[in-house]
Amino acid sequence: MIRIFSHYLHRQTLLQVGFDLGLILFAVLAVVLSQGESAKLALPFAASHGLSLAGCMFVINSATGFYQHVHNRSVTESCARALLGLMFGLPLAYAIFRLVPVDTSHRDLLTMVAMSAVAAVMVHRVYASHTTAQSRLRSRILIFGTGAAARTVGNTLRASDPHAQVVGYYQSPTEAQLEVPRAEVIGQGLGLTQAAREHAVDEIVVALTERRGGSMPLRELLDCKLSGIKVVDIATHFEKTLAQIKISHVNAGWLVFGDGFNQGVMRSAIKRVTDIIFAAAIMAVTWPIMLITAIAIRLESRGPVLYKQERVGLNGQPFSVVKFRSMRTDAEKDGKPRWATLNDDRVTRVGRFIRKVRIDELPQLFNVLRGEMSMVGPRPERQFFVDELIAKIPYYAVRHSVKPGVTGWAQVRYEYGSTIEDSVEKLQYDLYYVKNNTLFLDLLIMLETVAVVLTGKGAR
Repeated sequence: MIRIFSHYLHRQTLLQVGFDLGLILFAVLAVVLSQGESAKLALPFAASHGLSLAGCMFVINSATGFYQHVHNRSVTESCARALLGLMFGLPLAYAIFRLVPVDTSHRDLLTMVAMSAVAAVMVHRVYASHTTAQSRLRSRILIFGTGAAARTVGNTLRASDPHAQVVGYYQSPTEAQLEVPRAEVIGQGLGLTQAAREHAVDEIVVALTERRGGSMPLRELLDCKLSGIKVVDIATHFEKTLAQIKISHVNAGWLVFGDGFNQGVMRSAIKRVTDIIFAAAIMAVTWPIMLITAIAIRLESRGPVLYKQERVGLNGQPFSVVKFRSMRTDAEKDGKPRWATLNDDRVTRVGRFIRKVRIDELPQLFNVLRGEMSMVGPRPERQFFVDELIAKIPYYAVRHSVKPGVTGWAQVRYEYGSTIEDSVEKLQYDLYYVKNNTLFLDLLIMLETVAVVLTGKGAR
């Protein structure tokens, strides 16, 4: 894993992005250089257009979810995403390279090569999506511990990280209870440093259930670190691997003395400017959709088109969120707040569709322009549920240290949920965002939101 602008990315992801961008740029420049002196005059223009197309393909591949590492994605789903990408990528390649100021024959050749490069990128994306598990760049990880915490780390790595290979578990002398398969315990009779070197370990995850009583061989861990082996604690491991902060394995000291949680005046100012730009741009593009939605809601059922509800915002301050009405007007006729569920019978037919493709969220752009919300941030909750969740979930109030968002890290990473347990899972993503939020992460979330809308997946 490599940390870029406070966000962890797989080395393989960076290599995939570099390969895709490089393939397009190489193809365009190669065809220009092969056409003789006359075509070389167009080299600067071809290079700039090639970079533009490469940037567009990065956005398309990100928006279709090709740079996400998903274990159970089928070949059929990958092919469908590739076809969707081609629907946008091929017309873009054609449009961009028809503008190159060279003679017709060279322009036609450049356009054909650019479109072929786009097709090659999408074919490679499908191929790479199903071969990453055999990558030679997989990290070899040794889990230090054999208790329940170590078992959790091992199960998580195998389930969620195709780029990690668990070489085994190393038992601490103070850990008597074995919660992992005995066959996977390695290095018996060897010191930690020697065991790590013999198994060519790249990283050690310290996952001890009990850390007191000399269970941590600090000298050996330091020797491992000095020899180039990464050493991380269990909280940092989950932050890197799952892009979560697991509240079951974190303490206040780790949050206080670790890095992150950098808000700052400059960060807030930049975020506010980008919020206004993106909100205004999206409204300019989607106003016909909003108009059609308003008409459809009015035709289907009586009642207001827009739905206003008090939510908890920055620093716990209440504000009125605006959405398209997707439920019956008597959804809470008994006056008692209720969680929205996946197949909620209170949702209208129009409401079911606009909720699925997130059209009901578009009026929240007005909240963004008013400064009550941001484009990206934790989703705002009602005060009734906030009070309940603060009482039951540690650190829940931390999510109110930033503005709530129209979309968020939890929304693009976690499926629909409406229970206390689901709230815990979503909070762990929200804590990661609050700790590591940057403009870079905001842009990634907005790109992944497009993928969520296109596939109909994600949380509400």
